[in-house]
Amino acid sequence: MSFHVRRKEREITDPDEMRMVLKATKYVTVALCMDGEPYLVSLSHGYDQTRNCLYFHCAPEGKKLVYAKANPRVWGQAVLDFGVTDECDYAYISVHFQGTLSLITDPAEKKHAMEALVRQVSLNPEAKLAKIKPEKLDKTTMGRIDVTYMSGKKHQAPKNLK
Repeated sequence: MSFHVRRKEREITDPDEMRMVLKATKYVTVALCMDGEPYLVSLSHGYDQTRNCLYFHCAPEGKKLVYAKANPRVWGQAVLDFGVTDECDYAYISVHFQGTLSLITDPAEKKHAMEALVRQVSLNPEAKLAKIKPEKLDKTTMGRIDVTYMSGKKHQAPKNLK
């Protein structure tokens, strides 16, 4: 089933602009579904533009992993919120994405994933990355969402945002 943006003047069609939102946000909200039961979770993430995927870390067990194992297809949303304008409108950019969630087992990709995540969410990423020991990273559960579809919408977003 395909839908369209009702307010065409707000639709984002430029993939680079949508990728910028995934790179600029610190959190995404992801919907999973198992046996007809939805589950919604917010994740801190790192977006890799080259691989068009989001990386996250989590506990080695829990609801999101049970849901993902049953059904790896996800739908997610990233929002840049600029608040209420002087005209009492709401200024935002939002990107919705569809993808497939998988867990990472390859040590080199885990390291890459953690670097992407820390660089996106940390104010001092290099200092944080220097503290991560390989043996700790080996025990860390890391996931990847391969993005297969994106759509975007914006209203009065700042023009200088890149």
